[in-house]
Amino acid sequence: MAAILALYSESTLTDRYQTTVPEPVRKALGLNKRDKICYTIDSDGQVVISRANPTESDPILRLFLNFLARDMKQNPHHLQAISSDLVSRVQSLVSEINLDLDAPLSDEDE
Repeated sequence: MAAILALYSESTLTDRYQTTVPEPVRKALGLNKRDKICYTIDSDGQVVISRANPTESDPILRLFLNFLARDMKQNPHHLQAISSDLVSRVQSLVSEINLDLDAPLSDEDE
């Protein structure tokens, strides 16, 4: 009988319950930045991690977006253009915020 090779990896949870997916796991699942991970919990408590199907969508979000689309179609008179004052206010609130979603987590977040 041929021996079965099992690889072992671990990672640590931060105070915010975040973790880094170890490189061997990323490679095994073919994960890239911004990919989604699926967690399946078996009846015996074991958790299987897999790459989420990119075509999967949130059924609740889909229902909500469909509701909005129907409501806009049925009640176009309820739609209002956003005012330039509100646009300016939002821009002023976020103007000094720099965010790079691809940047690695800081030591504080690890």
